[in-house]
Amino acid sequence: MALSSREREVLELVSRGATNKEIADQLFISVGTVKNHIHNILEKLHLKNRAQIAAYARMRKVAGWH
Repeated sequence: MALSSREREVLELVSRGATNKEIADQLFISVGTVKNHIHNILEKLHLKNRAQIAAYARMRKVAGWH
C-alpha cells in the first residue's frame, strides 16, 4: 500500500531525526496525529521502529526513488 503525501512528509522528518513534537509543530498537526502517521508508515512498509523508517528513507534517496 502506498504512503499518503502526509505520511511521506512525516517519513522525511523522522529520517532527519525530528521528534514527534517537532514534526507536529512543523506540520501544524497534533502529536497524536503524528503518532498515527508513524504507526501507519510502520504498518504499510512492514517496519518495526523509527530507526528502520530512517534507514528506509536513506535507502530510497541513495537508490534515487522518490
